[in-house]
Order: sequence, then C-alpha cells, then structure tokens
Amino acid sequence: MKRPFRIAVTGAAGSISNSLLFRLAAGEVFGTDQPIILQLIERSEAMEALRGLAMELEDCAFPLLHTVRLHDNPEDGFRNVHFAFLIGSKPRGPGMERADLLAANAEIFSRQGRALNDHANPDVKVLVVGNPANTNALIASRNAPDLSPSQFTAMSRLDHNRTKGMIANRTGFNTADIRKVAVWGNHSASQFPDVRNAEAMGEPIWPGLDHDWVDATFIPRVQKRGAEIIDARGQSSAASAAQGAIDHMRDWYQGTPDGDFVSMCIVSDGSYGITKGIVFSFPVRCRYGRYQIVQGLPIDDAAQKRLDATEKELLEEKDAVKHLLPAETEEAHNAMSVSLRSGATRYAEEDRDDDSDACVLRTDRVM
Repeated sequence: MKRPFRIAVTGAAGSISNSLLFRLAAGEVFGTDQPIILQLIERSEAMEALRGLAMELEDCAFPLLHTVRLHDNPEDGFRNVHFAFLIGSKPRGPGMERADLLAANAEIFSRQGRALNDHANPDVKVLVVGNPANTNALIASRNAPDLSPSQFTAMSRLDHNRTKGMIANRTGFNTADIRKVAVWGNHSASQFPDVRNAEAMGEPIWPGLDHDWVDATFIPRVQKRGAEIIDARGQSSAASAAQGAIDHMRDWYQGTPDGDFVSMCIVSDGSYGITKGIVFSFPVRCRYGRYQIVQGLPIDDAAQKRLDATEKELLEEKDAVKHLLPAETEEAHNAMSVSLRSGATRYAEEDRDDDSDACVLRTDRVM
C-alpha cells in the first residue's frame, strides 16, 4: 500500500468540513488506493464537537483512513502535512464593516501562514476556503517566506461549478458535456463568471445564448448565489462549498481533463494585465501537481470592465491589510512564476528537488 498523505483541515467541526471529511476518507480527492492521515484543527471550545466527528469517521470504517489527529492550534496541526484545507475563518457579525472583517481574519491567516512555513511539508499545497478567501490566501502566503507563492490558492471552484450548473439548466446539456467556462477575480459579488468561450459537446455555447439574459440575470445570480442560498435556507453553502474544495484539490493533484480548464484563485503573475502579487481567479490547466494559466482568451471591452472592477476590489482589500503583509515576501509575489516541472509528493525526511548531477531525467513541460 502507498504511504499515507497527511491532510490538515481547519474549522474541522464546521458544516463544510462535515461534508468534506467523509469524502476525503472515501478517496474522492487523492484516489481509491491512497491512504490518508487527517490532522483536524479547531478552536479549543469546539474540540468536544470535533471528537464526536472523529467518532463518526471511525464508525465509517474507511479502509483508506490511516489516522485521525485532533489539534487546537495550527503549529501542531500543520506538522508535516502535504495538503491543507483552510476552511475556518471569522464570520461577519452584526454591524461589522468589511475592513474589520479583513483585519480579524488577517490575524488568523497570518498565524496559519507562519505555521505552514515552519511545520508543513515543503511541498505542501494549500487551499483557502474561509472568506474573504482571496485576501486570506494572500495573507497566509505572504507570511510563509520559505514556501513558494504558487503553493497557496483560494477557492473559486464553487463559483465555477455554479456557472456550469446554471448554464446546463439553461441550455439542457449535461454538466459533463459543458467545458471551458471560467470565473475571473475575487470570490465575491464582483467576480466575473465568463461563458464566452464555453462549449457543449464540442460546439460553442455563446452564439445560442441570449446575451441580455447573461448580463442581466445569469452573471448577477452567480455573483450573489451565496446570499440567495442563505435567504432560502437560513444558512450558508456547505455541501456545495465542500464539493468545490474537493474538485479544486483533486484537479490540482490529479490534473484537469484534456481539452478543458478550471478556475483557481492564484497569485497573479501579470497575465491579462492583472496586477502582480494579488490572489486572483484565472482559468487554469493542471498537470503533475502544477497549474498553468490559460493564455490568449479574448477579452472584449465589456469583459475588461468586469476584470477591472474585481481587480480594484482586491487591491482595496490588500491595502486594508497591508500592515500584516511582511515586506520580505513582496518581491517573490511580484516576481511570481509557476514552476511547470512535474513532481511527486515529498515526505518529511526528503529534500527539495534534486538539482545535482545525479539527476539525469526530469520532465519540465506541463502542457
């Protein structure tokens, strides 16, 4: 049997994790032959609830679930982890301004970034789900000077899935037959769900869509879908958010389907004129545990206005937390380049990529 992956999950007693953990243990992300160790992290006051969740995991008798460890701090919880799902975050309370929410979460994610830097496997892959996800990912990454910015991502896959689902409902195609949708920008109401390049059964969708419906109904509905769900059921998205996290990490690790791309919030390298160093959702392809931004997609004036608006919001968020962004990591984020080398997951006792003369074969091209 393979050696187990160590997977950290913060906010592990919450509703998203309740949907996520059992599917991780069932092999839906890393494969049905890959054992895992779950390192679950919660606040001290939620540890008893987390113990109950661990009992349920035990009662499922998952063959792939090697070990479950419970932690009340990220320093212990991130020790030697290969993958980290950062789900826990401070929710927005009554009367709380967005700047206050950003500041409160900035302290949480700066600590988590330092803990990942000091204790995680050097090849760790990080997915931030807790909102405001893009800026939380930026904070964590900027506080991890020994890790590459490319190891930190945030989730726009929920928005990507919402886009596919609504287009499928509109056109009558199965979601499996719809490809090349994209979500650009912030995981917020400023995001831009883009279907101008989408295909169904290999044929373009855009010519057959009512463009007024796209602008007036479809885009605003995707942007505000989270609020619509809260209004309908009295609580925020949980199962669909867990599905987005599963899809995101699975495709990052196993690769995206041929002829398609997905949406991931990643540190911008300047593609499509987006400011370098902010965490922005782009269309990407994944291979060998690496991702690559899809280049050359057409951006017309209307699309450019939407990209400018969501970029502006992210720059404002970055400015609000600038005091928690260490200067020492700014250059690495502004000079971002994604490694396209293939690579296997490393374990705690193993060194970084071997660049010595002893290495006689290494594939460098992803696509």
